[in-house]
Amino acid sequence: MTADGRGPIEAATAALVDWLTSAAGEPVPIGPPHAGDDADGLTLWPLELRPARQTRSSGAVREPYRFTVRYLLCVAGPAAFTALDRVLTAATRDGTCDVVLEAGAAELWNALGVAPRPALLLDVPAQVDHPTPAAPPVLQPLRLRQVAVRALAGRVVGPQDQPLAAMRVEVPGTASATRTGPDGRFLIAGVPHDPEHPHPVRLRLSGRGLVLTADVDADDDDIVIVCAPPPH
Repeated sequence: MTADGRGPIEAATAALVDWLTSAAGEPVPIGPPHAGDDADGLTLWPLELRPARQTRSSGAVREPYRFTVRYLLCVAGPAAFTALDRVLTAATRDGTCDVVLEAGAAELWNALGVAPRPALLLDVPAQVDHPTPAAPPVLQPLRLRQVAVRALAGRVVGPQDQPLAAMRVEVPGTASATRTGPDGRFLIAGVPHDPEHPHPVRLRLSGRGLVLTADVDADDDDIVIVCAPPPH
């Protein structure tokens, strides 16, 4: 919905009518083509909704849903040719809408129940906006607290406490990573550590055909991670 409560099709139609009235120099009513002694002017009628290329959303903001409204603008009576000329000239000059010169299909006029006549198809872009939810208000003063970093030291072993060398040990989602030495030991520096809110640190180990994760206690001075051999 727009700020004034109108939907995207209604808003696109109203904007097009305003532009057509200015370009043609006379009011352009909305309605299907009709024939009659009193018919003399332009008429505008929405025919269909057509798909448009979408863009991919990123983060919490949803991209609008984009589409095109196709309108039929046609003459009714000989006096309307001058107005149609003005609209065609203005549309090709300022690019307000895309003009399609394919309104001559007999099936279209048969469906509308009128004789074929000069007409334009106007493609107008429209979109359905998805408003971003308002962030909740901050009710308390912002507090900044510095979190310390520490190093994690430990060993990676296999069955019978056999050291596993050249195993990659990393903290997922960070740049903290290392490899075990010949004795299976590793040391990872720069791991965030909050003594007031301690929580396990997840490590990811890979190598020797193994990929596994282990949640370790950051306060443990000698972490031991046992890797079982992969099943056959």
